[in-house]
Amino acid sequence: MADARALFARFHSRVTGGEAADEPVEPLSEEMDRLEPLTGVKAYPARVKCATLSWHALEAALKGGARTTVKTE
Repeated sequence: MADARALFARFHSRVTGGEAADEPVEPLSEEMDRLEPLTGVKAYPARVKCATLSWHALEAALKGGARTTVKTE
């Protein structure tokens, strides 16, 4: 779960143009490479929520299970 959270934090910072998260550890660097094409969505702010919705759903599930409402803000 820590790996998923770290990958989400890194991806989210890339698509929002926010402060860069720490470089992913070796096992996650390959996963981040696969996500790199999606980081171009930062040029379209209205689409960032679309690109990160599944990540927010995963994060909500990890935090609170099925009863959690997913928020992208």
